[in-house]
Amino acid sequence: MHAPALVNLHRHLPSVDAVLHCEGAQEFVSSFGRELVVYAVRQTIDHLRRTDDKKDKVTPEAVFSQAAELARAIGTASLRPVINATGILLHTNMGRAPLGSWVLDELAPIVAGYSNLEFDLEKAGRGHRMAHITRLLTCLTGAHDALVVNNNAAAIILSLHTLARDREAVVSRGELIEIGGAFRIPEIITASGARMVEVGTTNRTRASDYEQAINPDTALLFKAHKSNYTIAGFTEEVPVAELATLAHAHHLPLLYDIGSGLLRKPKVAGFTHEPDVRSALADGADLVCFSGDKLLGGPQAGIIVGKRDLVAKLSRAPLMRALRVGKFTLAALSCACRSYLKDDNLIKNNLVFNLLERPVEERRKFADRLWEGLHKRSVAAEIVPSIVQCGGGTLPELKLPGYAVALVAPQESVKGRETFAERMLHKMLQRDPPVLGVLREGRLLFDTGALFEHDIDVVAEATGECVKEESVVRSQ
Repeated sequence: MHAPALVNLHRHLPSVDAVLHCEGAQEFVSSFGRELVVYAVRQTIDHLRRTDDKKDKVTPEAVFSQAAELARAIGTASLRPVINATGILLHTNMGRAPLGSWVLDELAPIVAGYSNLEFDLEKAGRGHRMAHITRLLTCLTGAHDALVVNNNAAAIILSLHTLARDREAVVSRGELIEIGGAFRIPEIITASGARMVEVGTTNRTRASDYEQAINPDTALLFKAHKSNYTIAGFTEEVPVAELATLAHAHHLPLLYDIGSGLLRKPKVAGFTHEPDVRSALADGADLVCFSGDKLLGGPQAGIIVGKRDLVAKLSRAPLMRALRVGKFTLAALSCACRSYLKDDNLIKNNLVFNLLERPVEERRKFADRLWEGLHKRSVAAEIVPSIVQCGGGTLPELKLPGYAVALVAPQESVKGRETFAERMLHKMLQRDPPVLGVLREGRLLFDTGALFEHDIDVVAEATGECVKEESVVRSQ
């Protein structure tokens, strides 16, 4: 007997058909298609039904206004280019390594049409997609064979699942790291089906700790590079060469998660203490896993290189089918890897190294140009020194000298000065393209460490318009 009351409660909501007859609705149907617009209207009505406790009648126009915003949000691309004015070169939230025009120029014709992804042009028959990257990776790293999956966590899981499932993987407590996005080494090991055996302590682990843990159920020794933090002081860890010798004495493989993905030691500053894949393999690691979108400077990928028999086991594993990558990743990864063939090309074509090697004088020149652009638009700003960081879970100790342009808050109330930077940050993120600066000590800074030359005028123009909007709001 309560059903009629329930029906009456929602009679103030219009029907889908009534909303679709609103002025402007058919234009949205023409732009985005009837299916999307109807979906947006129904979602809006359902939301109002669950949240609106008002008894006043909701007009079809009011529903359409909300539905139009939803349709536009769904029907237009949300993944957009963003100008990075944070001073962090490998910003995880912004896609890590920028690829650059050299990669895109080569990528475009491959992905625009058909390709020989799994077709052997010489044999006129079926080929293997890994053939497009294997020889290049083995040349650069000295490995016997190579494999590519969709990210480094997948590379670790595939390796452990195939080689150590239902058996023990021995790892130092000092290397049970979190690799970003709340993904932690212990959880990854557990997800792989291996049983983790912790040895040593947070700050000190010796070879004897590993040796005491080895038993007939041990499948492998596991080492992880602490790429996103450092421990200083009373510390000790087992070098790769010594750990490999121990593993091989017990007929066990050594799996090394090097993470940051430096293929080889380049002849540029700042990489003296950063482990590289080629050296790790030369020191005896049997398998090395690393990311493609960090110091390698390529797309998101997980690369596994090492002994031929072990890589062959991984390539035949059923899980490999679920983790394999497509033509986009392989084409972009090939470009990034080829930049490593010559140090000159590494700095010229690999944008990660291009930004790392940018002279401090050039960072200052960019800051001067940005300040001049803001000054022309009557925006108060000042140039301040800054620190450029690599980011992305790599080179945590690397701090490069740089410069940023800080906006000066207009003369207004104390409360206004405290919120000016936050308001400008959000306004700049609504521009096209969005500009992400950094809030520091109550001010909004545009760091030039990761800016490209063509970004400078765009940032100046967007800032000028946002400050003008801000002044209009203050005058009201």
